[in-house]
Order: sequence, then structure tokens, then C-alpha cells
Amino acid sequence: MLEILKASLAVYLPEIASVALMCLLLIIEAGHRETGNGRGKLYAVAFAGLAGIAALLVVNLARPAGTAFYGAVQIDPFSTLIKLVMVLGTIGAGLIALRSKDIYEALKAEFMIMALGVLVGGMLLASANNMLTMYLGVETLSILSYALSAMKREDATSTEAGLKYALYGGLTAGIMLFGVSHIYGLTGSIQFPVIVEKLATIQGADQLFLMASFLLFFAGVGYKVSAFPFHMWSPDVYQGAPIPVTAFFAVVPKLAGLAALVRVSQLFFGNSGDMGVAWVGLLHVVAALTMTVGNVSAIGQDSVKRMLAFSSIGHIGMMIMGVVVLNEVGVRAILYYAMAYLFMTVVAFWIVSVLNDTYNTDSQTVFRGLIHRHPLMAIAMSVVLFSLAGMPPLSGFVAKFNIISVVVEKGYFGLAFIAALNSVVALYYYMKLIKEMIMGQPESREPVAGFAGGVQGMVVALTVPVLLMGVFWESLMTLSGGAKLFIK
Repeated sequence: MLEILKASLAVYLPEIASVALMCLLLIIEAGHRETGNGRGKLYAVAFAGLAGIAALLVVNLARPAGTAFYGAVQIDPFSTLIKLVMVLGTIGAGLIALRSKDIYEALKAEFMIMALGVLVGGMLLASANNMLTMYLGVETLSILSYALSAMKREDATSTEAGLKYALYGGLTAGIMLFGVSHIYGLTGSIQFPVIVEKLATIQGADQLFLMASFLLFFAGVGYKVSAFPFHMWSPDVYQGAPIPVTAFFAVVPKLAGLAALVRVSQLFFGNSGDMGVAWVGLLHVVAALTMTVGNVSAIGQDSVKRMLAFSSIGHIGMMIMGVVVLNEVGVRAILYYAMAYLFMTVVAFWIVSVLNDTYNTDSQTVFRGLIHRHPLMAIAMSVVLFSLAGMPPLSGFVAKFNIISVVVEKGYFGLAFIAALNSVVALYYYMKLIKEMIMGQPESREPVAGFAGGVQGMVVALTVPVLLMGVFWESLMTLSGGAKLFIK
């Protein structure tokens, strides 16, 4: 027993380090005096700790896949790479929060501490190997997210965002738990390996009940990734939450939920059968509607935060297409998409954050003529938006091309056609913002104070991977090629 515990702790070091870092930040904040220049030291410790956690995850990539804590969690290359992207997303959101005025100075430490808590929940969700662990991951991730979205306590839209998030989250979590209880009743286990074995033996009416139970289970995961029809909370929460929180939500919770969806789909339905066919059909409909609803709804948005919220729904729909194929090629395409999406999202929200701090609005009008005031920022934002739209030779194009390619290879031509149409729609509303930046005339040519110092350098540095990943994409695809799912 002691040997099993030691072996489990050895592979679970990144999660343990995340909890330890969270506790350390709590101690630092408890001893902080309300004087001086904010919480720069706390953020320095947080970034150093997150870099260390990323290093531990890289070490885990070299380890053989296996389970920990008596099969409760599965540590494999897929979950490790997804966790690595989530850690980088947390660092990116922290960089935005450090300088953002959208989070009260007194609450900046709380943001970092709660973001680490959400990260722990996301890491648990990505490695879940039984239903209980998966539910705990969802709840750990969700509860702290509710508090993050309502951080601007004096802002009615922020408190409304927190309330909506909590209401939707509580409802979908209850539905998910109801489905899990039925799955346990029909299979006699919450362990994924046992459930996989039982699925092959269940026939008749029990199979129908089990499929209905998985639909209820999908509600909890679909809510986390903002998949249709569980996407309704996303635009309002994105708009009401502080911008660093919005940037964080766009990456960490979504990728954690997507990792859970990939694992459940591959393990339970990868061997086809009637239930596999039904599940693939469900994902077809969900992917198509998620893409379409997200992109079409983004067209008329003046708020850039809200536009990016609907845009993120569209991108999740694209990534769900990679789940539909139920093979390792789809997993590889999803991982590349996640890496590209990380950098595009952080850059876009950072620029929005600086302009929002200056003008107290995220309307598209504040971007007007940005090329005349800060050419580098206008170029960086344009590169990111073109990449999000899927224009070559940027990383967003490669990401979408890989996803559509695996869908076409599987013979799902209708879904590929819908994805291509959605990319055209996305290009339209992204181009509207690019037109404002490049062709619009600014009301004032005074520089934006928030772009002073090293901010522009950091934004440009984060934009470079968007370019390089589109050119040297084969190396990243090779890296993610070993990201297989394992079950023991």
C-alpha cells in the first residue's frame, strides 16, 4: 500500500505542486501590508511556481502511462500535454491581471489564488479515470470560477455574471450527477475500465437507459466547454467578468472540459457498436450547432469581449469535430488546436484589456485607427484575428486544416462543409474589427498609456508563436503525436 502511494505521488507531483503553490500564495497574501506597489512579489512567486509546474509536466511526458491512487486518475501523454497548455494559459491570464485595472488592486492576489484552484480542478478533470474523480474535477473547477466571475463586486454586470454562472453550473452539475448515478446503477462501477467492459455486455432496454444516462452526463461536460445547447451562460459571463478572468475562462476550463469529453468518447465509444454510433451522431449535431450558433451570434456584437465569447464557442465546436472521429489522429489535431488557440486568445484579450482600462469600454470604436497610435499592437491584433479566422500561413489555419482533414478522412463530408462555411462567417466579423484598426481614423492620436513599458514587447513575443506555429507546424504535430490515451 505504501509503495502504491509513493508511486502515485511521484506521477502526481504537478497537481501536488499546484496545491502547495496555492497555499504558499495564501500565506504570502495573509502577511501582505496594504502599502507599496501592489502584489508584484506575489505574482513573481506565482509565475515562478507555475514555471516549475510546467517543468514537472514536461518530466511526466517521459514517464510511461499509468494510473495513480488505485485507478482514480490516469496519467498519460494526452492529459499531460493538455495540463501543460492549461498551465501556460494560467500564466498568460496572470500577466494580463497583473497590469489590468479591471480587477481591483486589493483582489489581484485573490485572482491568482483562485485561478490556481481552478487549474487544480482542471488538471484533475483532464486525468479523471472514474466518474467520481471527474465530478470532483468539474465541481472544483466550477465553484471557484463562480467567485472569479463576480470579482467586481461593485459592478452589477459582474455580480449578475457570477449569479448566472452559478445557476447554470449548479443545474448542469446536478443533471450530470443524476446521469452518473444511473451509469453506476447499470454497470455496478464508477471506474472507467470496468464500465468499458460492461458496455459490451449491456443489451436491449438497458442500453437505451445507459445512453440516456450518458446524455445527462454530457450536460456537465458540455456546460464547461460551452457546447450547444449549454452555451447560454458564456457570453453574459464573459462580458460581466473582469477581462483577465474572461481570458482565463476562455482557455483553462474549456480545455479541461474538452479533455474529459475526449477521454469519455474514446474509452467508452471508440469500439463503435450501437451506442458508439449514437454518441458520434450526438457529437455531429453538437459540433455543427456549436460552431454555427457561436459564429453567427458573433456577427452583430459591438463589445469585443462578447464577440470573443461567441468566437470561443465557435472554436470549441471546431475542436469537438476532432472528438467525433474517435481516434488518435483526432486527438493530435485537438492538441495542436489547443496550443494555437492559447496564444491567440491571450494576445487578443491582453490588447482588449489595455484599451478597456484606458477608455472604460471594450467597444469596437476604441480600436479605431489603432494602427496610427500603436502600429505594433494593431499588427499583432490583426495577425491574431486572421489566425482565429483560419487564414494561411498562420497557426489558426493549420489548426482548422488538421481538424477538417481528419473529419474528411473519416468520411464526414457534411460536417467538414459546415466547418468551412463557419470559417467564412468568422472571417467576416474578424475583418470588421481589423478594418476599424487599419482603415478607421482615431479621434485622438495620443498614445495609450497601458501600452507603455514592456507590455508591447510581451504582446509581440506572444504573437510570434502564432506565426511560427503556422510555419513549423510539423514539429508540434510530431510532439503531440505521442499524446495517446491509455486505459489500464
